[in-house]
Amino acid sequence: MIKGVEIHPLRQIPDERGKVMHMLRRDDPWFDAFGEVYFSVVFPGAIKAWHLHRRMTLNYAVPSGRIKLVVFDDRDDSPTRGELQEIFTGEDAYALVTVPPGLWNGFKGVGAEPAIVANCATVPHDPDEIVRLDPFSPKIPYRWDLPHG
Repeated sequence: MIKGVEIHPLRQIPDERGKVMHMLRRDDPWFDAFGEVYFSVVFPGAIKAWHLHRRMTLNYAVPSGRIKLVVFDDRDDSPTRGELQEIFTGEDAYALVTVPPGLWNGFKGVGAEPAIVANCATVPHDPDEIVRLDPFSPKIPYRWDLPHG
């Protein structure tokens, strides 16, 4: 596991009418700050990567569909520098995944339906604090293709 990445299982409270899906409360011990909440839809097989935030902590939850979230640690001072972490999350493995600043991350829609990724970010969107890379950049040693074997 990459230093600073946290995974917190989340509650789903079902009843005959539907369900409630918790995400993040300000009294959770891992809550840091509120900047904005946004939703990203990713289609099956689509890749949204790579990006790195300089100041923003990401708090991802996937209430619908399923994704493969990949995190790469390129931080000079990190004990997990050079490590990759794959996290499969979604409605069937519902969790809050916290990604601190300075880590490359991206996700791919997996399954047959589009996924909705909610992010409760610690700062509002600022195009000057994000760095982007092509999903197939050789800078990050990761292949997004489906492994068969």
